[in-house]
Order: sequence, then structure tokens, then C-alpha cells
Amino acid sequence: MKTPVTEMLGIEFPILAFSHCRDVVAAVSKAGGLGVLGAVGHSDKDLEIDLKWIEDEIGDHPYGVDLIVPARYAGDGEGGLKIEDIAAMIPDEHRKFLEELLERYEVPEESPEESKSSNSWSERSTDAPFSANRAARQIEIALAHRPSLMANALGPPPKEMIDKCHDAGVKVAALAGARTHAERHVNAGVDMIIAQGYEAGGHTGEIGSMVLIPEIVDAAGSVPVVGAGGIGRGRQMAAAMALGAAGVWCGSVWLTTEEAETHPVVKEKMLAAGSGDTLRSRSLTGKPARMLKSAWTEEWAREDTPDPLGMPLQPILTDGSQARINRTAHHSGSGSEKLATYFVGQIVGSMNRARPAGQVVIDMIEEFIESCEYLAEQLET
Repeated sequence: MKTPVTEMLGIEFPILAFSHCRDVVAAVSKAGGLGVLGAVGHSDKDLEIDLKWIEDEIGDHPYGVDLIVPARYAGDGEGGLKIEDIAAMIPDEHRKFLEELLERYEVPEESPEESKSSNSWSERSTDAPFSANRAARQIEIALAHRPSLMANALGPPPKEMIDKCHDAGVKVAALAGARTHAERHVNAGVDMIIAQGYEAGGHTGEIGSMVLIPEIVDAAGSVPVVGAGGIGRGRQMAAAMALGAAGVWCGSVWLTTEEAETHPVVKEKMLAAGSGDTLRSRSLTGKPARMLKSAWTEEWAREDTPDPLGMPLQPILTDGSQARINRTAHHSGSGSEKLATYFVGQIVGSMNRARPAGQVVIDMIEEFIESCEYLAEQLET
């Protein structure tokens, strides 16, 4: 295939695969797409390890890295806050609610040894999650390797980020959930815009992909746009490109692949879920993010419970609790199993069998071709 995105990135298929799992990233890049490693949950050491592993695994194939640098977050006006600074801002009301929630669902407490190995935010870095300080270090680590693309998942990439990436020959992308976001990205100087619709997993806005993609394409001018949100099959890829996109950005569809490191209980929930089994909730990150419905999302949505805190207070509050839940969720019928959840989009209704990530790429392209041939037949008749 030949689109502005394939030419820009040197890939065969304009399929960009966001995943926190290095195995998925490598598999997609080797299959002709562009695997993009979600780095926000990585410690500095783990990011170094994974980027080296990916490069050793894929050889000359390109890949990307995705970061989160929000334009605004709680406490950012006070400078480079540390995790202990953020933790001190968390109201006792929220701590008490979470403690009572875990007790009511009989989630076992972690031992000191388990707590140390839980890979919590405090174990990964002393900087606040989703902060400029944290992202700056990750950019430095990534640029010491050879990614072809650096994406910012929240807000316009800072000028410093764009300048550093361009100096290193790395393209910069940014997610947009509204036309105004795209206009800001263009003014900032990005090389690519990811138009992510309401259907997407994780942080997402309120406009559906069918409406959003052409609006972003019109606003982007000569900057290539890739469509995201509700895309995991070839027909959806064809629809996005018919709306003006030069490729697609997929995240959820890789969560049930054979390579994915998704928690086994959550993966089984996803394989059994329908497209209506997700919702947007602030209960994990403090910003609206689409995830699986579960007892966790139901409890945070109750009228008699405190509202989720802003970013990054909410992830600091819930991080240890999520580790406790995930550690024991494999017990069938347990409270932990009921609470277990993760980010996923409405495409989850089509994610009903586990496949190798490379096969997902091939299946998407084959269905994309069939869809284009079907449309061509309509023009002939």
C-alpha cells in the first residue's frame, strides 16, 4: 500500500498498533505495520530493556513510542512535583472509600514482599505520573534508541519535544478528539495527527469516529491523519480511509492477541464481552477513559461515593489497590475477579478469539481489500 503514512514511516501497511507489550509491538512491525510501545507505565530501566529488545527483535523494521504529557494536571502549577507531594494532596475521604471497597470485596492485603514487587508508580519513578518531568526522561531514553515515531497521547506535544525529535530525525504524532485539538497540533508542528473517536479505549473524547475523522482531516490540511476509535477490522480501516485518513491507529484489538500481556482474567472478560460492555470512567486515571464495565466502575459511579480525583491524584490513589486486585483476580468468583478491569474500546465486541498479532494485521488487510473491491463493484453497476 502507498499512503502518506506508509511513505513517512517506511512501512508496508498503514496500521499503527499501540500496545504496552513489546511482543505485540515487534510482531506488528515485522508484519508490515508500525508497532508503537506505550511507555507511560515503564520505569526508566524497563523502558531501556524493552526498546533494546524490540530493536534486536525487529532488525531494520521501524517502530514507535507513545508518551503521555497532558497540557494540564493537578499540581502542575507548583513545578516538578514528586509522588510524595501528590500523595499528600489526596483527601482522607477517598482513601477511606477505597479501603472500605477492598474490604467489602474481600481483596487480600499484600505482603511486604508483594508490595515491593508490585511495580507501583513509586517503584517506577519518584516523579509524578503523566508529568512533564517524567515524560522528559522517557523522551531522552527513547531518543537514545531509534524509534521512527514519537506520539503524545494527551494535548499538543511541547515545543521541546518536537524540536528534540526532529533533530533526531524522529516524526511526531499527537492524538486529537476534536477539531480544535487538531488545529493546535498543526500549529505546534506535528507530523501526524491521530483522530481518536469516542469508541476508543483509554482516554477519549465525546465525538464518534464517523464524524470526527473528516473534521480532523479538514482541519489538518497537509498533515496526514490516521483514524482511531472502533477500528480493529479491515472494513473499519476502509471506512476510516474513505473518510480521508491515510491509515489507522489501533489499540484495543491487540489486548486479546496471543502475545498480549493482558491479565488473564481481564482477557477472558474481553473475549466474552459485547460492544456495549464498556464505558467512559475517570476511576483509574482521573480523566475520562473507556474501559470494561466491572464492579470497580460501578462502585466509583455510585451517587453516595466520592467523585474520582483529577490526574495524577487518581492513579496515585488507586495504583496499590489495582495491584492487589490483579494479584488475586484469578480466584474464580472472588471480589478481585469482579473488580478487575482494564482500558478497552467498543471494538471489544469483535475481539472474540485470540490470534497472533501478525495474523490480526494480515486479516485486517485482507478484509480491507475485500471492502475496497466491494465499493469498486458499486461504481461499475
